[in-house]
Amino acid sequence: MISLFMTFSDPSGERWIRSDEVAAVAELVGSIPGMTEGLLFTPLQQSVDHPYKADGSGPVLALQLRFPDLLICEAAMDRGGVLASLATGAGLSGLAGLYVTHQVMVTRSFPVDVAEHPAGTTTPCSYLVHYPGPAEDMNAWNLHYLEHHPAIMRTFPDVRQIEIYTRIDWVDRLPSQRVEHMQRNKLVFDSPQSLAHALGSDVIKRMRADFVKFPPFAGGNKHFPMLTRAVRPPRDPRAR
Repeated sequence: MISLFMTFSDPSGERWIRSDEVAAVAELVGSIPGMTEGLLFTPLQQSVDHPYKADGSGPVLALQLRFPDLLICEAAMDRGGVLASLATGAGLSGLAGLYVTHQVMVTRSFPVDVAEHPAGTTTPCSYLVHYPGPAEDMNAWNLHYLEHHPAIMRTFPDVRQIEIYTRIDWVDRLPSQRVEHMQRNKLVFDSPQSLAHALGSDVIKRMRADFVKFPPFAGGNKHFPMLTRAVRPPRDPRAR
């Protein structure tokens, strides 16, 4: 599975995108050819406690778009498509003038004890993390992270999804800025409060103990709790 990440940031940290514009972006995302699922991430309305609040409130908007393979993803990134329009604001004032980046990555999913949100869940919350890099030995770094960190992440209370994303070469014609972070990961919880509870548990001590064992790398990391909205394309009426 391939994930395309697009991030819309305001260097001043003062702008927000209105709910009606989020809905407009969701409609556009749902029309992207070949996409199997789109996830829209927006900042929390109220801050919650987590160990990395100093990283800031995060982007104004972020997208994770899933594709079944790289070629389908690349086809969606042509200069005349929906993604190219979004990269230049898509005519929405809330997106105009933002700094837009994109990156295509391989999606690695890991098991959790209970993946389903409880009935009535209305504000799923994702913890988006990225490591800009580089690592001295990328293979050694990935091996350690993938073999150790997800097993610890699984012990967070009520974590619903664990995904880790690693680099891949890709081609595109988008007008936004390409980035090549060495790794991203995402944890999903039922709500911002559930995320804060999990990250306040003793599990974080085990995460930090493993962190100091990582093979050498530069660039640090960033952590952003984001409200999460899923968009799925309309079902093809010809499908059976």
